[in-house]
Amino acid sequence: MPGNMLSKGEVFVIDTDTASREQLLAALQQSAYDVICFADGASLLSEAKARMPACVLLEMPPDRSALEVLKRLREENCMAPVLVTSANGSIAMAVDAIKSGATDFIEKPFRTHDIVDRIDAAIDEVGQPCVSGQRWLPGREPLTGREGDVLEHLAAGLTNKEIARRMHLSARTVEGYRASILRKAGARNLTDLLRRIFGQGAPTHV
Repeated sequence: MPGNMLSKGEVFVIDTDTASREQLLAALQQSAYDVICFADGASLLSEAKARMPACVLLEMPPDRSALEVLKRLREENCMAPVLVTSANGSIAMAVDAIKSGATDFIEKPFRTHDIVDRIDAAIDEVGQPCVSGQRWLPGREPLTGREGDVLEHLAAGLTNKEIARRMHLSARTVEGYRASILRKAGARNLTDLLRRIFGQGAPTHV
């Protein structure tokens, strides 16, 4: 990290690819983050009990063990945003990651400056108070702030890719949030969802 820059916080990283990890380390340090790399989820969880990172970058291995790390972080009240990366990403995996508490799901290979931008955006969002006033269905599981934002964009007619660009997320992540919203609403598709939400008069907010 350049000597004249104040640290923006610590980023915990698990990435088994040496080249990828070194590129991330250099890019994050250049952007004024302190980086701590871990060999496995157990060591990361142990450190997270002692200190709160600004963000966590977590690689998803084929056995999906990262999901358990995610759940443990949330159970232990680590509220830092967690970005999950995977070389074998799928919509189902993105949905599972988001259900387990991930903020973003990013498929490999990725460009390191994109990762830095997404970490910046995720950390900024954590610092923002939730002002989402979206209308939701009585008796249904409430939406998270991110899900409310995605719903607002869906209702405005934006595509997954357009939403991803606006929210600094991957399209896979938006697909995951969209699937989670549909599940919570008990809706078959987007048309059904919007009809259920807006069917009883026009809301002041989405």
